[in-house]
Amino acid sequence: MNYLGIDWGEVRIGLALADGETKMATPFKTVKDVLEVAQIVESEAIDTVVLGKPVSMMNYEPLTLNEKYNKFIDELKSKIKIPLELIDERLSSKAADALAGTKKTKASRDEIAAMIILQSYLDKI
Repeated sequence: MNYLGIDWGEVRIGLALADGETKMATPFKTVKDVLEVAQIVESEAIDTVVLGKPVSMMNYEPLTLNEKYNKFIDELKSKIKIPLELIDERLSSKAADALAGTKKTKASRDEIAAMIILQSYLDKI
């Protein structure tokens, strides 16, 4: 099993990869649109996509998702034929900031956030 983690943003989409054997997520790359994500699903032989879902810090309820996020989900579902799992992404960007290294050595904040989202999912399965 190969997994792709996604930290969606309106400008950048952070990606992380993991395999079912090691169950260790690693930052992969940052892309700009759903077409690039679909190409990576194909080229990396991904079996499951894990997408961060915004959740309220106050009451743990899903946030009203904006139109662009919903459009991304709909387009991705139309381009891939594998499971798409939504997982709570609360604090993934804050945690990514805490893990960041120097500018020369670190993955992008978006990639690290995607890694955290994916690792959270893997730890639960």
